[in-house]
This record gives sequence, structure tokens and C-alpha cells, in this order.
Amino acid sequence: MSPTSDRVVQELESALLERARRLADEYLERARRARQHILEDAQEKLHLREEQATTQAQAEADRYYRRQVQASELEFTRRLDRLRWELIQETLEQVKQRLAAHAATPAYERTLAQLLRRGADSIERNRLVAAFNEADLARLQPRWEAFLASVGSDREIRLQERPLPSSGGVLVRSEDDRIRVDNTFEGRLERLQPQVLQVITERLFAAEVSQRGLLHE
Repeated sequence: MSPTSDRVVQELESALLERARRLADEYLERARRARQHILEDAQEKLHLREEQATTQAQAEADRYYRRQVQASELEFTRRLDRLRWELIQETLEQVKQRLAAHAATPAYERTLAQLLRRGADSIERNRLVAAFNEADLARLQPRWEAFLASVGSDREIRLQERPLPSSGGVLVRSEDDRIRVDNTFEGRLERLQPQVLQVITERLFAAEVSQRGLLHE
């Protein structure tokens, strides 16, 4: 082989080797970029999974917190209802005690006269019947006419001889028993109970609002 031919072969081999090196470098660069893309994609997916896990954990924490708040509110509402009921009963019991104490004073008879007058005035009948408990009946029966004079009613009011099961006050009814006005202590307390409930609820409402504010801060 001539020197010229050797040189041509060497140049060709060099060109082929250079081409091979360029192709190898190109493939290596492609592989590097592919690897980087795979790593970035994996990192992004990992980041998304972390965000999803964080969001899910936050949602679970929020749900747990809301459940705790709701449970606290329910417990507070139960306690508040129980407190209202206890206060109502305590208030009514105090009223009963005061009425019982009043029934033992000289002013009680004036109270009976006023209750009888109010009951009689509210019934549009001329002939009425007044019923008292056993102690008041025994006290008023011997001097019924004098007591009626102190009442000052223009109605004809007959004293019921059968005692009324009450702690005090008077029940006034029409003679045909179609109209009744219960001015006994028990009857008046029963009518008074919604007002007592309203007052107690208004007093407790401020505390309830304050408690709810604390729960939702």
C-alpha cells in the first residue's frame, strides 16, 4: 500500500473515530438530560405527594378540631340547659318559701282579698264560687261576710265548703264551673314560670355567647 493510501485510510479512521466520539458524547448528553428529567419528574411527584399528604393531614386535623369544638359546644349546651333548669327550680322553690312565709303574716288576708277581687273581676258572671285550702277555709268561713266586705266586689260570691288542695291563694269560678281563674299559689307560679325562664335565659345568654366566642377563637 502506498503512503498516499495509508494517509487516506488513517484520515478515514480518524474521521470515523471522531464521529463515534461525537455520537457517544451526544448519547451521553441525551442520557444525562433524560436522567435529569427523570430526577426532576420524580422530585415533582414526590413534592406533590408531600403536598397531598400535608393537605390531607391538615384536613384530618381540621376535621378533628371541628369534632372537638362541636363536642365541647354540645357538652356546654347540655350543662347550660341543666343549669337553666336548676335555676328555674331553685327560683320557684324560693318563691314558694316566700309565699309560705307570707301566708303566716297578718298581711296574707289582704292578699287573699286582692286575689279574690282580681279573679271575680275577670269573670263576667254575677254569681261566683271561691275555693280556699283547708286552713284558709277554717279561718274565713266563720266571718265570710265580713271578709267579702273587705274584698269590695259587687259580685255574689259563695264560699265553697270543700277545701282546695293548695298551699294558699284562691280559686274563683263561675257557679256553673265553666269559667275558672286559678289564683292559688300553685296556679300563679305555673303562669309565672315562663317569665322566670325568660329572665334566667337572658341572664345566662351573655355567658353563653362568651363561651361560644372562646370556642371559636
